[in-house]
Amino acid sequence: MDKFVIRGGNPLVGTVRISGAKNSALPCMAAAILTEEEVILENIPQVRDIETERKLLVAMGAEVELGTGTADHRTRINFRTLSNPEAKYEIVKTMRATSLVLGPLVARAGMARVAMPGGCAIGGRPIDLHIKGLEKMGATIAQEHGYLEARASKLKGAHIVFDKITVTGTEDLLMAAVLADGETLMENCAREPEVTDLAALLTAMGAKIEGAGTSIIRVHGVTSLKGAHYRINPDRIEAGTFLVAGAITAGDLTVADCNPDHLGALIAKLTEAGASVEVLGSDSVRVLSNGKLKAADISTEEYPGFPTDMQAQYMALATQADGVSIVKENIFENRFMHVQELVRMGANIKVDGHTATVRGPAPLSAAAVMCSDLRASASLVLAALVADGESILDRVYHMDRGYERIEQKLESVGAQIRRMGNVFG
Repeated sequence: MDKFVIRGGNPLVGTVRISGAKNSALPCMAAAILTEEEVILENIPQVRDIETERKLLVAMGAEVELGTGTADHRTRINFRTLSNPEAKYEIVKTMRATSLVLGPLVARAGMARVAMPGGCAIGGRPIDLHIKGLEKMGATIAQEHGYLEARASKLKGAHIVFDKITVTGTEDLLMAAVLADGETLMENCAREPEVTDLAALLTAMGAKIEGAGTSIIRVHGVTSLKGAHYRINPDRIEAGTFLVAGAITAGDLTVADCNPDHLGALIAKLTEAGASVEVLGSDSVRVLSNGKLKAADISTEEYPGFPTDMQAQYMALATQADGVSIVKENIFENRFMHVQELVRMGANIKVDGHTATVRGPAPLSAAAVMCSDLRASASLVLAALVADGESILDRVYHMDRGYERIEQKLESVGAQIRRMGNVFG
């Protein structure tokens, strides 16, 4: 099992380039189910979750060419034949985005058999909002033996109001609605850039969508979709992780090939914490820090608020800030798995329910630590970059799910990091 060995103390200096967004790529790959024509996606990141989705689509009958070795990371998907509308547990058990194929499968094939998504280290990801929406659109859904079975001779437009904001629910029902008969009105939708990315691809495929990126989305169903050629947005969470890395290491780091418009909440918080952040044109952000950070509170919210996927990384930064930072997690019920490991490295953190109190600056010392989930892994990497001595991070396969060769990118800007073991795949 791969490990990272990281020696702390080096400021990160230079330029790092951001990969495509995993959380956009996964629904966009699922959208290829909706057409018999070829869908070409560029800027697909080379991460483990993408390989898992490739296997899933191939098992359903698709031809998938993952061009991750090419300069534009171009991926081709052709669903001329949808031979098996099933998401098998054996394939999807390591990935929590399985529900994204439910809507497009029912829309195209009239049925779907999808393994129920389990909980993960950060908490359960309920699928009830997906089910309610599909039932409103005329699907009948049964659950047995760990699978959801959905059937509909033809989905029909409906008025769907989400009980709470859900990114995957918005995406899944958006894909179902584009081939439904009539108009679908969805309210209390997620506004994340990943939803907007998916809607842009669907529109390029011939869908009629209004309001993506707002809380109200209106879809006029069409009879069929065509192929398309589309470029995925940059990964805002990877970009944010590197911005925090530059700030926490007292570095001078330019994060390139990103979208600064998607980073507003994080940039504001880094500035409040004492880092100098400068937006350079439309695709780069520079962070400059003298290491004298000050405490600043965060409270995670749906976009455009502070992202839950940056909470763990920001907490690592807060351990090095002067004063008391209050970190409140409002999205997932168990997203403080990294706290125990940060405390083992010397952090002063107390957790009470959904709130963590971080007192800093705390001198961190190297330790052997365990990665428990994707973003917790990132927080431990950040902590190790400023810890005294050589840290060993175990179970970095979590990191490989969502960060493309992060050790190589970090090393290119001055980090002392190496991987022990074999790179996946």
